[in-house]
Parts: sequence; structure tokens; C-alpha cells
Amino acid sequence: MKYVPLNDLHIALGGKMVEFAGYNMPVRYSSDKEEHLTVRNGVGVFDVSHMGEFMLTGAKALELIQHVISNDASKLFDGKALYAYLPNNEGGVVDDLLVYRIHAEKYMLVVNASNIEKDWAWISQHNTVGAEMKNVSEDMCLFAVQGPKAIEAMQALTAINLGEMPYYTFQIAEFAGVQDIIISATGYTGSGGFELYVPNEYAEKVWQAIFEAGKEYGIKPIGLGARDTLRLEKGFMLYGNDIDDHTSPLEAGLGWVTKFTKPFINSEYLKSQKEAGVQRKLVAFKMNELAIPRSHYAILDAEGNKIGEVTSGTMSPSLEVGIGMGYVPLAHATEGAQIFIEIRQKKIAATVSKAPLV
Repeated sequence: MKYVPLNDLHIALGGKMVEFAGYNMPVRYSSDKEEHLTVRNGVGVFDVSHMGEFMLTGAKALELIQHVISNDASKLFDGKALYAYLPNNEGGVVDDLLVYRIHAEKYMLVVNASNIEKDWAWISQHNTVGAEMKNVSEDMCLFAVQGPKAIEAMQALTAINLGEMPYYTFQIAEFAGVQDIIISATGYTGSGGFELYVPNEYAEKVWQAIFEAGKEYGIKPIGLGARDTLRLEKGFMLYGNDIDDHTSPLEAGLGWVTKFTKPFINSEYLKSQKEAGVQRKLVAFKMNELAIPRSHYAILDAEGNKIGEVTSGTMSPSLEVGIGMGYVPLAHATEGAQIFIEIRQKKIAATVSKAPLV
């Protein structure tokens, strides 16, 4: 078991700790619903220091990135980030990730906690050009300050204008009296806000400053339970649930970050798959009655035939209905299509819906 630097603080705050991606993490402090609505309507803070960060530097950094990711990092400029995935050689996904361009010869890759070692090995294996690589995952904390009041609550802690930061940009600036903090707007909740990449030695100082500044805005610590319901309402995928080594990124709807304007690992196969057309799609859905879909529940057609399975599912705190995602054949993938979820041997109707669901 690994521990984030503020592990003891989360226990002191009443966090219920669970194992997640090999780390002892707070799943909730009060209730998932209360924490979810705090972020949707106000401001909350996630300690997501379990995430991985790799620094790629030198004259060959961009060349390596272009080879291993699906998106086109040559379009980045200083202070700009993009979303992408690492394709494998079998038509699946090694991981999804963020790429930050600090300057022309320095990039930060942010990867999922469960895949840090796998991703490091994969990228290293393909580093035949001599790019300089450093895994800084253990040296850095990551706090996600999320919600419509996040900018207002945090503005006193930095001189940069948080309200003028476009989505998927970042700045390196002083924050809470600490120099060279990466402040980014790449949130995973769909409610606005930003992320702070903080060296471990300043983690507690920055955390306490965040909560002091946010006190009048009702700021609260938020656990992984609400993080999951928030991302699912917005149709954001979770690696290991909705995409993995065996899922097609094109079936998952990741064609928008698959740029065939340059070669990358397995790009020819994915290009041929795009030209041939996929046979199924990852869709979002809402339950038609009070019922909660869960991962691996069967998705059925009207005749009761299994046509897929739920990859992610929960009760939406915002909508107060069950919601989920899953792969279904194209014939069942159109918005408004009726599907059925098998819950405790019962066939419960659901409607395919366009993401985001809220």
C-alpha cells in the first residue's frame, strides 16, 4: 500500500480510507451525495496526489510524445495542455493522459495512478530517440479545486487572473506563497475550477491555505466516491472501467483525439478501423425508473438478448436517477434508443442519452 503525503490529515478530517490503485485514499468524508452537490454548486477539494507525472525534456521530447500518443502535440504552445491516449499494438488503450507543454523542450505527462509503472515502461520502451525522461510522481502532490465558486474562492492566493484561464491551459506561478506551482484548468468534474501541482514539502501549507481562503465559500474536502459520480454525469471515461487494453478507442468515442495527420503507434490499424467503421459504441444512458446500474450488469435488447454490459454506473445525485455507460451495437447506440439493464434478474428499461447527462 502506498500513501499520499497528506494521508494522516485525511484521516484526521474523518475521511473513510480505502485502497485505490495501490494507494490509501479517502473515498468520502461525509456522504457521496453531499460532497457531489458541494462541487456541483459550490467548491470542493480532491487530493488526487496518487496520479502520475512524467517530465519529458530535451530536443527529442516532442518526437517521442508524437510517436506514443494519439493526439497531435505539435499544436501545443507554452501553457497549453491536451487530452490523448497511448494506443497499444492490439487496437486497445494503454492509458489515457494529459500532455502539458511547459516549453518547446519540456513537457509533463499526467497519467492514471493505476498505470504509472505500466505507462513508464511503455514510453521508455519506445524511447529510441533519446528523450530525457524523469518520473516525478512520488515528488508531487495534486489538488483539484473544483466547482463554480473555485475561482472566486482561490483568487486571493495568487496574482494570476484565474477567471481568464481558458479550459486546457495552465500557468506556473506563485500560489499561497509558494513559487512555481503549476495551476491548470483541466478538471475532471465538468464544474469548473483548477488543479494545483505542488511539491510534497509544501503540500500541507498549500492545503491549509486553500481551506482558509475557501472557508466563507463553504469549501469541503471531497472523496473519490463523488469524483466518480461527478465524472459519470459528464460522460468522462475512467480507465479500467470504460477503456482498457482491450477496448477500441474509436468505439469509445475517442476519434476526436485520434489525429491521423501524423504517424503514431498502431495508427495504420486504427485508420483502417475508422475507414471500415466500428461495430459498437460506448454510450451513456439514464434509467427510466428508480434503479441503479452497476459495472458488469448485462445490457439487453427488447427481446432479452445480451447486447453489452455496463462499464460504469451509479445513482446521479444531480438528476436523482440511475445513470451509466456501456458498449452496445450501433443499432442500439442512437440517442433516444431503448435498452434494458439486467438488475437482480429483472429487465429494467433505460434510454440512451447524449453526454454530458447534466
